[in-house]
Amino acid sequence: MPGEKRRPRLLHLHSSFDPGGKEVRTVKLMNLFGAGVEHALVSSNPEARGAAHLIDPRLTIDWPAFPDLAGKPYPRRLQRLAEAMRGYDLVLTYNWGAMDAVMAHTLFGDWLKLPPLVHHEDGFNEDEAGGLKPSRNWYRRIALSRAQGLMVPSRALERISLEVWKQPRAMVRRIVNGIPVRAYGVKPRPDALPRVIKREGELWLGTLAGLRAVKNLPRLVRAFTEMPADWQLVILGDGPEREAIRAEAMRLNIGHRVHLPGHVADPAKVMGLFDLFALSSDSEQFPISVVEAMAAGLAVVAPRVGDVAAMVASENVPHLTEPGNEAELGCALAALAVDPKARAAIGKANRKRAEAEYDEAAMLKAYDKLYAGAMGRVSLLD
Repeated sequence: MPGEKRRPRLLHLHSSFDPGGKEVRTVKLMNLFGAGVEHALVSSNPEARGAAHLIDPRLTIDWPAFPDLAGKPYPRRLQRLAEAMRGYDLVLTYNWGAMDAVMAHTLFGDWLKLPPLVHHEDGFNEDEAGGLKPSRNWYRRIALSRAQGLMVPSRALERISLEVWKQPRAMVRRIVNGIPVRAYGVKPRPDALPRVIKREGELWLGTLAGLRAVKNLPRLVRAFTEMPADWQLVILGDGPEREAIRAEAMRLNIGHRVHLPGHVADPAKVMGLFDLFALSSDSEQFPISVVEAMAAGLAVVAPRVGDVAAMVASENVPHLTEPGNEAELGCALAALAVDPKARAAIGKANRKRAEAEYDEAAMLKAYDKLYAGAMGRVSLLD
């Protein structure tokens, strides 16, 4: 209609769109921005679109044909990537899997009059969990040089962006992941999870993670053997490491105590079933599952990876362990397993910190400022 304000069109470039931290956050932001924004989603793996079912059906979503994000960075291929970015108001790229698109935008953006680009860097897979690759550092440094913003969720990634990738201070934005904290205060029903019912008197050690090698969940299975027999281990999530996790549980003769119900669309409805939360990852940055555990009033046992030590309440810090130290992880779990008063006190402190610092309203405001600013607008929420 004449005079009607055109809705901004955002292009999201992901190597995969199966449920994971960055994908769930992307959907959450899309839903919070509401129907006033149009979105085009690209998953370089067309079979990996599992997070799409979380999108509000009232939103306008397109899945455009797009060149493969993976391949050799030959000029003609990069040009094709750049040409496919035309017609949008903002391009949003995610992690190393979309870095060729960032390079294409840098090389051809002025010539093709491309929209602004904001890149999101959430962490590293197992191929860089043990250390950054110098060739990738150089590639990132060049590719990101013309971006309008670089979003990171953790202090560690902020430092890497500034010191290793040599990005200007004004471009790097640290925005912590937020959740609807209030929703996690409701106690779930014992049968809230599919295929697993919490029986009276049972205690659950829980985790929520993509079942990928970098999460090292077989390590958590081994550490769990230090816990008393009345505890069960419940691992929420899907991924390629499912059978390796199950095999480790069977090898240790605790298969009957280890449960893998699969992906959970709404963690707020089930997180409160846990009595203690744990991570065993080789690499993390700002794990949203830790925030969810805190909001549910749980104590957290985890390696001191990424920002975990800065995220949890001070009362929880002594129960964090050295990265890779499996024995220490098992001891920390065993100590809290037999100390319900400590679990309750730490959980209460974590809940208070989550309420104060990690609610999604602050996250939405920060992303709105970042995206709208890159487009020369005041807000996308008008």
